[in-house]
Amino acid sequence: MESEQTAAPLVIEDAALRRGARTLWEGLDLVVEPGELIAVLGPSGSGKTTMLRAILGLDRLSAGRITVLGETVHRAGNRRVGYIPQQRPLPRDTSMRARDLVQLGVDGHRFGLPFPRRGERAGVDALLSDAEASEFADRPVGLLSGGEQQRLRVAQALADDPKLLLADEPLTSLDLANQEAVVRMIDRHRRTHRAGVLLVTHDINPVLEKVDRILYLAKGRFSLGRPRDVLRADVLSDLYGADVFVRHAGGRLVVVGAPDAEETHHHHEDEHA
Repeated sequence: MESEQTAAPLVIEDAALRRGARTLWEGLDLVVEPGELIAVLGPSGSGKTTMLRAILGLDRLSAGRITVLGETVHRAGNRRVGYIPQQRPLPRDTSMRARDLVQLGVDGHRFGLPFPRRGERAGVDALLSDAEASEFADRPVGLLSGGEQQRLRVAQALADDPKLLLADEPLTSLDLANQEAVVRMIDRHRRTHRAGVLLVTHDINPVLEKVDRILYLAKGRFSLGRPRDVLRADVLSDLYGADVFVRHAGGRLVVVGAPDAEETHHHHEDEHA
C-alpha cells in the first residue's frame, strides 16, 4: 500500500451528479496527484461547487466514489482537507482580530476558546507573514478590505497543513495584487508540502502558469487534460455540442459562444501549458 505521502490525495471514481432529470456530469474519473494543481472550469450550474462539497462530505454524489487521502468519503469532517470558500465580505462590526481568524484554522476543531498552544503562535505568525498580513494582524477583520480578508482565509485554510486543498472561486472580486498574493500562497503550499489542489474558477488567467491540468464541465459532459489540450475550439465545441470559438486577443484566450455560459476569458501561453 502506498504511504500517505506518495498516495494520491484525491481519487474520484465513475462519479455522477444529477439534479432531478438533469445530469450535470457522469462517468468522471479523476486522480489528483501530490503537488498537482487542477483548475475546474465551466458555466454556472455545471456542478463545480457541488463537486467540492461532495469531496468535503457535505453533499452526496448520484453515483461513484470519492477517496480522500486513502479514506472513502462518507461524511464531513476530514481535518486534512483545507477549504477556501467563495468570498463573502465579513460585516464591518466583526471584532475578531486577523490573527484570531487564522488561529481558527489551527484549533477551530477544539472545544473552548482558541488559546494558542506552545508553538502555535509562531506558526500563526508565519502564516500571517506568508499572507502579507503581519502589519494588520491585530486589527479587527471587519475593517479590512476584501482582498486582505481573502488572504487571511487562505492562511486559515493552510494552517493545519492540509494535503488536499479545495478552493471555490478564491480570486473573485479581487484586484490584481491580491489575486497574485492568493495564487502565490496556494502555489507555495502545494509545492512545499506536495499537496493536491482542486481550484474552481471562472477565469483561468491568474493561475494558468501554475495549472497542471484543467477539468472543464459543461452540458452534462466534461473534458480533462492540459490547458493547451482542453482550451481549444474543437474540444469545447464538442463538449457543448455547439459552435464555440477560441480567439487570441491581447495575449489572452477568449472563449465565445458557449451556450448557457457567460463569455469567458482564458489567458493562453503555450510555453506554460
